[in-house]
Order: sequence, then structure tokens, then C-alpha cells
Amino acid sequence: MKYTVRLSAAAQRDVDALLDYLVPVAGEAIAQSYIDRLQTFLEGFQTFPKRGTVRDEIRDGLRIIGFERSLSIAFIVERETVYILRIMSGGQELRLDEE
Repeated sequence: MKYTVRLSAAAQRDVDALLDYLVPVAGEAIAQSYIDRLQTFLEGFQTFPKRGTVRDEIRDGLRIIGFERSLSIAFIVERETVYILRIMSGGQELRLDEE
């Protein structure tokens, strides 16, 4: 069974902000390569969605997983859909109210 992966508006803004930050710091090619790897990682939730650390104390069903030791991805799995709620850089506070 394949799950559908959907980014919340807040998660899409997180990706856009990450790209805006990376381009001037690392260059467009490196920044795009990083975003491409992130996208591939997110697509992996289609076949293996229930991974990461369960954080029910924050929100029922919330899971958090790291990406390349620099990002944390907050998501939930409901029925056949994986909802990516936030994509946060190291040390960034999780704010789910910005979904």
C-alpha cells in the first residue's frame, strides 16, 4: 500500500525559507541538491510512514524524525495519508499552531 504525502502550508513555508537561506550561503546548485534529497526522503513516507519518535505528549499521533542531522520533520499519519506539519532546522522550536 502506498501512502499519500502532503505538506502543510507551514511545512511548505519551511522548505521555501530553507531554500532562501541556503542559496546565498551555499550556492544554488548545492541548495537545490539538498532540497532534492529532502524531497526524496519525504517521498519515502509513501512506503514506510510509521517511523520516527512518537510524541503523543505534544499532539496525539505526532512523530518526529531527523534528516541529515540538520532538520527535524514533524508529521502525523492518518489513514492512508502522511501529513508533514513542520520542517525545522536544528534548535528551532516546534510550533504546530502555524499549520
